[in-house]
Amino acid sequence: MSNPPQHRLGGLCIGIVLTDGFEQAEMTEPRAALEESGVLIRMLSDKKGRVRGVHHDQPGDLFDVDTTFNQVTADEFDALLLPGGKVNANSLRSNADAQALVRQIDAQGKPIAVICHAPWLLISAGLVQGRKMTSSPDVQQDLEKAGAHWVDEKVVVDRNWVSSRTPEDIPAFNAAFKGILAQRTRQHTRGTADDMPASAGEGG
Repeated sequence: MSNPPQHRLGGLCIGIVLTDGFEQAEMTEPRAALEESGVLIRMLSDKKGRVRGVHHDQPGDLFDVDTTFNQVTADEFDALLLPGGKVNANSLRSNADAQALVRQIDAQGKPIAVICHAPWLLISAGLVQGRKMTSSPDVQQDLEKAGAHWVDEKVVVDRNWVSSRTPEDIPAFNAAFKGILAQRTRQHTRGTADDMPASAGEGG
């Protein structure tokens, strides 16, 4: 009932940040929900060609990469989506180009949606201090050591960030992400963020 009309997200461009070993459902299900709303998706990785997903500990499918982290800037995107998967997240957290991209996106106040182990990249980028987040339980201690306020909830919205724990949380994750994207679209339509209520984008 509270979801925005589908067309309201048309024209947004979202980068999906991933490499081999990403949890496939945490990419494909949000991507499908976003594309149904008219969002343009670009698959970003540390390498050209294709990347392979996983279904927990089993190999998944191959997906085409659109471009690499070092060939894009934050100005090209309205938001980022970071799927989890332990192998994927562990590889990305030490990637300097991926770190630089999430820093640029966050500095511009653009939405970042992370699930499962994906917050590792935000930790390495030095961004989680003071943020309210959730994640896979495996990442809880790392987030808390880095200064985040970790909570065990299916979805958490903290300003421009959305976080969730597991694939089971994807419906709530998708709804929250689309919600802050719709807010951003309304801001652009009005021409200024000053028109937004002070409480917009917060909660969780």
